[in-house]
Amino acid sequence: MPTFPPVDEQLETIRRGTDEILPLDALEKKLERSREEGEPLTVKLGCDPSRPDLHLGHTVVLRKLRQFQDLGHRAVLIVGDFTGMIGDPSGRSKTRPPLTMEETRRNGQSYFDQASKVLDSEQADIRYNSDWLGEMGFDGVIRLASKYTVARMLERDDFEERYSEGAPIGVHEFLYPLAQAQDSVHIEADVELGGTDQKFNLLVGRRVQEQAGQGAQVCITLPILEGIGGGEKMSKSLDNFIGISEAPEEMFGKLMSIPDDLIYRYAELVSGIPTDELSRVQAEIEKDPMAAKEQLARHVTALYHDEAAAERGAEHFNRTVRAGDTPDEMPELRLSTDGGATVGLLNLMKEAEFTTSNSEGRRLIEQGAVSIDGEAVEDTGRYIDLAQEAPFVLKVGKRRYVRVVGG
Repeated sequence: MPTFPPVDEQLETIRRGTDEILPLDALEKKLERSREEGEPLTVKLGCDPSRPDLHLGHTVVLRKLRQFQDLGHRAVLIVGDFTGMIGDPSGRSKTRPPLTMEETRRNGQSYFDQASKVLDSEQADIRYNSDWLGEMGFDGVIRLASKYTVARMLERDDFEERYSEGAPIGVHEFLYPLAQAQDSVHIEADVELGGTDQKFNLLVGRRVQEQAGQGAQVCITLPILEGIGGGEKMSKSLDNFIGISEAPEEMFGKLMSIPDDLIYRYAELVSGIPTDELSRVQAEIEKDPMAAKEQLARHVTALYHDEAAAERGAEHFNRTVRAGDTPDEMPELRLSTDGGATVGLLNLMKEAEFTTSNSEGRRLIEQGAVSIDGEAVEDTGRYIDLAQEAPFVLKVGKRRYVRVVGG
């Protein structure tokens, strides 16, 4: 029979970095029963297959799931391949376009592969909710829909706001939190994790489980991590993210760019630094924020790469940012010069995968973040004659370099 740490020790680990535990006394009772009976709790996390590329913001809740694993409990990762066809309306000011089953499956696998950098993948149970939701039939959907009222559904902040503004709300969007709740019923979840934006959905799960004659799950919400500039949440669309699959030099450099007032928050939520060492981290921040930030950058980079990679990231940062040197080694982008080819700088930045849109490129140029051979570019409409100007070094931001050559 498996053994579990004392309940108070488990609670100390679980409560770290959480926003709310609803209800806390129910979690204590579940942990006590688990310890007495030698049975692990079933801890559920649903993943959104519309966002297959994970950044540190996503790892906040993944790390909490890993903590439950380390305490001996069962982690169940629900890939929402079926609910992805509805589109999670959480925090949305308009209806989200649905995905196809093929897209959700492909994205779900990518999510799990990346999540395995945080979770013990061999001990994680990955499930696809199409396995049960796809078999419900229309009569089953009607029975599920009868378990919640429209009035209660409209209490949800984003629905309430859209309704008051006369913005469209698809009837299918009401089904999303019910489908997520049915996931909890199917696996008989004891605990469900989610960001603060998922609170409503998690609480619907409690209600539907009770109506199904099950014990209601405990809902644990985690904070939404701020991006590297502070203020707004970490997001690829805002270009303030740190991808967990990024090169160590890029990851280290981005971590060094976070504001000082976020060092402890990152240490608590995404670093994996043991809880009993956080007081030391706080003391280091107060004494020397830059040194504390560098230690954080080394620690996080090593988590997703290794110690040697973290050291390379530190050396690259010191050479290119602190000393202002151009790195000796960088990616090479070879473009054809046949016919006296010219290329627009905005397109070149996209070709180098530094930007995803012309508007993002214009913004970076206007911010003075783009240079060619060390000279800042001010013209957002600049064209480059590759036959005359290549080779040259294109730099975007503080850390991204590419050597452009003709061919």
